[in-house]
Amino acid sequence: MKSGTFRLSRRAMLSAMAAAAAVVSFGLGVPAPAMAADPIKVSAIYTVPVEQQWVSRIHKALNAAQERGDITYEFSENVANTDYERVMREYAENGSALILGEVFGVERAARKVAADYPETAFLMGSSFGPEGDNFSVFDNYIHEPSYLVGMAAGKATKSNKIGMVGGFAIPEVNRLMNAFMEGAKSVNPDVEFTVTFINSWYDPPKAKEAAFAMIDKGADVMYAERFGVSDAAKERGVLAVGNVIDTAADYPGTILGSALWHMEPTVDHAIAAVKAGEFKAEDYGKLSYMAPGGGTVVLDSSLLPEGTVAEVDTKQAEILDGSFTVKVNDEEPKSSM
Repeated sequence: MKSGTFRLSRRAMLSAMAAAAAVVSFGLGVPAPAMAADPIKVSAIYTVPVEQQWVSRIHKALNAAQERGDITYEFSENVANTDYERVMREYAENGSALILGEVFGVERAARKVAADYPETAFLMGSSFGPEGDNFSVFDNYIHEPSYLVGMAAGKATKSNKIGMVGGFAIPEVNRLMNAFMEGAKSVNPDVEFTVTFINSWYDPPKAKEAAFAMIDKGADVMYAERFGVSDAAKERGVLAVGNVIDTAADYPGTILGSALWHMEPTVDHAIAAVKAGEFKAEDYGKLSYMAPGGGTVVLDSSLLPEGTVAEVDTKQAEILDGSFTVKVNDEEPKSSM
């Protein structure tokens, strides 16, 4: 851990371990079984490059499972929505025991494929619920660390103007932005927000231009839900907040903190369930919460006012022990300036 970086305090980490131990199945209704010896075949379908923030976390968790010998892993990236169903069927026909992906633009087709292959387990990023016996869903519920890094941003801004650039105004993005805004407001009631969506999951130049426009209007902290925003912040000498992955090493002196997503609890639970013959249609969303290790926050104390890290640490402990709940608000966030 680099100097000036804050992750979990000992107190918060102990709270997280206790919470995880107390809820073995994390509300899924199926205790996580022990892994069988033989690896299973897992395939993943991505509509964007594996370098993209959201998808990179799935890819990372699956690679880790393969390195452990739990699975064999293959994937397709940059798959067009019009080609998604064909790729799903090919993987199912080729004997994949578990197929993962993100089906936000192809819900109907993906669910039809799952119904046609009842012996195959499907775990898909989705805005909707599970279906049938074999179509489970997940999402990046990192609203808790988003709230915490919002607190840090609210303390860090000097102009009281924060710019926010997102991909699409869908629940998966909205809930993170809303939690961030709520966190910032909790410590700085005077802060205002400019919100825009670029209507793309991967268009760094477009996100960068949107960020430039906000900075030109006085924003001195940028919420980088998409790649490209931190580049603009670095070039203009303002601060940025990372989302899903930690890019601080690429933007030294720019990233004040990040809300991180960890797919390992979700992926590992699904693999174990398939190996045990216990996979069923469930909502894996809560495995992205902080208690089971699906979300964390990292802050650079050198870029924050004195006392900010301690204040965030205290609130984090309250989230982990259940005394404070971050609301899930999937409504589209609106600009306040």
